[in-house]
Amino acid sequence: MCMVIFAPLFAIFAFATCGGYSGGLRLSVDCVNKTESNLSIDIAFAYPFRLHQVTFEVPTCEGKERQKLALVGDSSSSAEFFVTVAVFAFLYSLAATVVYIFFQNKYRENNRGPLIDFIVTVVFSFLWLVGSSAWAKGLSDVKVATDPKEVLLLMSACKQPSNKCMAVHSPVMSSLNTSVVFGFLNFILWAGNIWFVFKETGWHSSGQRYLSDPMEKHSSSYNQGAYNQDSYGSSAGYSQQASLGPSSTEFGQQPSGPTSFNNQI
Repeated sequence: MCMVIFAPLFAIFAFATCGGYSGGLRLSVDCVNKTESNLSIDIAFAYPFRLHQVTFEVPTCEGKERQKLALVGDSSSSAEFFVTVAVFAFLYSLAATVVYIFFQNKYRENNRGPLIDFIVTVVFSFLWLVGSSAWAKGLSDVKVATDPKEVLLLMSACKQPSNKCMAVHSPVMSSLNTSVVFGFLNFILWAGNIWFVFKETGWHSSGQRYLSDPMEKHSSSYNQGAYNQDSYGSSAGYSQQASLGPSSTEFGQQPSGPTSFNNQI
């Protein structure tokens, strides 16, 4: 039930916070010649974070000449993979919810539904782990590439001590951090659901039968041994009584001797 409720929600939060992101930073370059300065250099970037395609122009503080620069890095592969996993996990969760509620009989028919569900759950658990780890590394690269201090190092005008370069504001990465958190939460949710789906498969029931058969054999052999011990004890007692019978008879015939001697006298 937890899987049915939380899996679609966690998947939505994962791909929405990553795929819907757009941010930017603002820099200022104050040249010695104030007419050449630019105090508002806006650099915008967004999903899928192909930062090497984000270009901007900055003053060189050497006349009216402008320098065209671009951000460094490309995290599109990890970001797109993460969002793709989240979207497909969301769609599968919705389909599984419909099957659980309205097609429960067909789901358990021939044990095919639980087996497919188990395999898909294992696959998505692995994809969430790989996708979240890759996107966490990609987000780290995005943070470094969009750090205002790193961007200022790309400007030739900022290498001259007479010019003043500073960051007006930095990009806000809170939603991207949230996407990584929800990515690993999805992995924990799907991995934890593996055991519950496995219990629905025939593999779990066959394993229980395999474990119960040796225990039944052991208990039956124990009962048979106890029965043999009881029968052996009763037969031994019967033999002992039979052996004592003739001796008591012989003991009863001993007075006949003295009786015959008196008769002779």
